Amino acid sequence: MNGSMRCALVSLGLFTLGVFSAACGGGKPAEAPVAESKPAESSADAAAPADAKAEPAAEAGGGGGEGVPTKCFKSGATCSPDPKFVKRLCNGKYPSLGLYLFSNPAWTRGYLTRRTQAWNASGGASDSGWVEFDEEVLILYARVPDAGGMQVSGAGGSYDALRWDGSCVTLQSEEVTMSKAPSPKYPPIDFRYLDDDTQEALRKDEKVNKAWQARRAECKGATSGDVSLKCVKADENLTKTVIAFVRGGGSIPEPKKLP
Repeated sequence: MNGSMRCALVSLGLFTLGVFSAACGGGKPAEAPVAESKPAESSADAAAPADAKAEPAAEAGGGGGEGVPTKCFKSGATCSPDPKFVKRLCNGKYPSLGLYLFSNPAWTRGYLTRRTQAWNASGGASDSGWVEFDEEVLILYARVPDAGGMQVSGAGGSYDALRWDGSCVTLQSEEVTMSKAPSPKYPPIDFRYLDDDTQEALRKDEKVNKAWQARRAECKGATSGDVSLKCVKADENLTKTVIAFVRGGGSIPEPKKLP
C-alpha cells in the first residue's frame, strides 16, 4: 500500500474525532468555539435581582424615632402615641413638644378629678408641686394592674400623662376622667424655654405677641425671685394666651429637639 492510500485511510478513521494527523498534509486540530463576551455589569446591577423594586420610604411620624408620632397606638379606648416614643418622652421635659402634641386633637385628653402630687413613675424627671383639679392632660400610656387573674377592689391601674408644660406625670385611674372639665386648667408655661422656631410661630399671632411684650415690659427680664404682682399677672396672661392659641387650632412647627 503506497503512502497516499495510507493517508486516506488514516484521515477517514480520525474524521469522527474532528482531528487530522499532521502526517497527512500538515493539518491543525480543530479549535473549540469561543464564548461571546458580554459587557461587565455595574455593581448596582449585580447586587439587585432583575425584578427587584425599591421599597417605599418609611412614613414620617410613625413612632420609630423619625419624628413625632401622628397615628394612634390603640390601648383600650384611648388614642395615644407609640409607647417607645412615650418612654423617651417621659425621660425628660420638652416644653415645645408639649405644645405641639396638644395641638393634635387626635390624642385622648384626661382631666384631673382632684388635686394630686406630681410624680413620674417612668423614671424621668417630674416637676415638684401639684397637678390641679380639672387640669387637662394627654393620656400617653395606660397601665393595667396585674392581679393574677383576680379582681381587686380599688385596683384600677394608672396612666402616664403629659402636661401642657411638656412634663410627664403618673396618675391613678381614679384621679383622672375622660369627661371634659368645664374650664380645663393648665400649668405655667415658661416662654423663654420654648424653641426659637416655636416662639417665632407663636409671636406671629397678634394676641400672643401683645401678651409677650406686656410680660417683658412688666418683668424687665426677671424670671424668678422678687417680682411684682403685675409681672406675675403678665406671666399668667402669656400662658393663658399661648394655650388659647393652641386650643384654637393655631399652627406651630414640629420641634427640632425630640426625645
